[in-house]
Amino acid sequence: MAAVPGQLIWEIVKKHNSFLVKEFGNGTASVQFSKEPNNLYNLNSYKHSGLANKKTVTIQPVGKDQSVLLATTKTKKHNKPAALLHKSVMKKEFRRMANAVANQVGDNYYRPDLKKAALARLSAVHRSLKVTKSGAKKRNRQAVRTPCRK
Repeated sequence: MAAVPGQLIWEIVKKHNSFLVKEFGNGTASVQFSKEPNNLYNLNSYKHSGLANKKTVTIQPVGKDQSVLLATTKTKKHNKPAALLHKSVMKKEFRRMANAVANQVGDNYYRPDLKKAALARLSAVHRSLKVTKSGAKKRNRQAVRTPCRK
């Protein structure tokens, strides 16, 4: 089977695919989002598309503990979906996970244009995994100002 270029795939699926979500903003401005599995910003664009690009990055939470899955696609396994992703689970503190993502995505020449998006997605996933402490709420230590009457 001949390899199909990503630009041709994007031209076919950019307006009509099952992952497309159309939102209407202020006035005539419309924003298109995408629910593709390998789309970091969930934007409907060629740069972030998980369908059209051969190299994609996925960052997802795994389980209830604070572990995060970093998955990158293998470029030579596009006809074998079971072996398509290279998955690694990270269970470290945030700073070490951020360094690992930056090294894997940007410094490794995999997709340096997605380095900022991958770090933003990692930050959002890590923030969502944090469990708030139950118990007494913190008191506001600022002095309460009372209006002066003259």
